[in-house]
Amino acid sequence: MTYDTGFIRKGRISREEFDPEVVRRELAIIRNDLHCTAVQITGGDPDRLEFAARCAAESGLEVWFSPYPLELTSDEILALFTECAERAEQLRRAGVEVVFVAGVELSIMNRGFIAGDSTSERLDNLLGVPEARPARFADVSARLNDFFRTALPIVRAHFLGKVTYACIQFEQIDWAPFDYLSIELIRSAEVADRFRDGVRALVAQGKPLAVTGFGTATWRGSGDLAPRSMEIVEHDENGDPLRLNGHYTRDEAGQATYLRELLEIFDTEGVDSAFVFLFALHSHPHRPDGDPREDLDLASLGIVKVLEGRRGQTYPDMAWEPKEAFTAVAEHYRAH
Repeated sequence: MTYDTGFIRKGRISREEFDPEVVRRELAIIRNDLHCTAVQITGGDPDRLEFAARCAAESGLEVWFSPYPLELTSDEILALFTECAERAEQLRRAGVEVVFVAGVELSIMNRGFIAGDSTSERLDNLLGVPEARPARFADVSARLNDFFRTALPIVRAHFLGKVTYACIQFEQIDWAPFDYLSIELIRSAEVADRFRDGVRALVAQGKPLAVTGFGTATWRGSGDLAPRSMEIVEHDENGDPLRLNGHYTRDEAGQATYLRELLEIFDTEGVDSAFVFLFALHSHPHRPDGDPREDLDLASLGIVKVLEGRRGQTYPDMAWEPKEAFTAVAEHYRAH
């Protein structure tokens, strides 16, 4: 399971409330009720990452310590990795099973790998001319591998455990210096017929394969567009979500089925570790009353729906309610 501690963009954090007791309780639920054995702790604040990692360890979870840089330069990324690697090493020395994830989707989420001042601009520059894509993919990958030639020795100087990087599919990473091959692997309709074969081919490369992010949103048809299933949201000038861009039908059963199917594929094809993305997306609350376009949870990949100003019924001490996907994940992990 992936657990969000808050993404930092332009000095603002996506998860405003970070109650220590809530965090401790949620991670215990991930271990005891969802039957997860490992959790990827992600976000941009080292204090929060370390605290959540300690809570996860207390519950008996293996920790994938995953700083998530956003809109940072290479030097800023290195500074974040250094601090987080030191904190992760303290946990490892205390007996916690820890894997350090040296970033997620660095090329499109940060500065210096692709031209552009925002994620959308970088994607446009990368994908805008189809015939130029192979050369641009190769160039971006070369820049990433150059970065890791500097970054990995720094990380390993501070952290003595296993290290990986959560890549996206066009990034052609030199995996030799890493302990895991890790990839964001999300099935859409256009690749569904060859998705299982693709997973099998990645496993066959010999290095343990971790799927560090997979999931879909909660509107009908989102599984067909899964990598882009959150793109139904309109944002303000700060990048904060405002409303949906149209009217969509809630489909919790569809989200649950999608996760069941991918978990079955990953299990049967020999994937070492798989992390559902994600437990809760606090920036996309469930608003069942009023304008249907304001129910941002339909665009959320979270397996719980975040509530505003009230508690849930299943867990009366929590400000969220499980979706059908929660039950699907729990049933799968309990059986495996």
